[in-house]
Amino acid sequence: MNTKRLVTLSILLSMSITLNLVEIFFLPPTQIPGVKFGLANIVTLIILYTYGEKDAFTLVILRIFLVALIRGTLFAPTLGLSLFGGIVAYIVMVVIKNMKIFSPISVSVMGSLGHSVGQIAFAIFLLNTANLIYYLPFIIALSIPAGLFTGVVASNFINKYGNLIKQKG
Repeated sequence: MNTKRLVTLSILLSMSITLNLVEIFFLPPTQIPGVKFGLANIVTLIILYTYGEKDAFTLVILRIFLVALIRGTLFAPTLGLSLFGGIVAYIVMVVIKNMKIFSPISVSVMGSLGHSVGQIAFAIFLLNTANLIYYLPFIIALSIPAGLFTGVVASNFINKYGNLIKQKG
């Protein structure tokens, strides 16, 4: 990997971490506990479309662990929720993107839904109660507009600046 590519990806990782922390500490919470807008997903989408699947996966994993480290939740259940949701979202986004018929906005919405399903699945496993499934429709109701928002922002950025940040190497 060349130096310019590494520096660019590192800056994008720091932007992703910053968006995640801003969302946690400075934006008002939603009416449903644990539900956020997913602003860091903007950067994930940008990397997925400009650098590819491997770099996007690396960013997702690094962001989740670094945010947990910064917040002091590295060994808390929230790490598992974030990690499982992030991995499911990533897999869904890659599958939808590779169909080559969907826009980044659609990929974002599906990733948002995947994240919600992943978190609920992990919470059901962790707490050993299937009753959490009733929480899913409420989370999905918020996941769709959140995915639309992050998808529109990422899509606009990719269209305007994608070629500027993309580097071979």
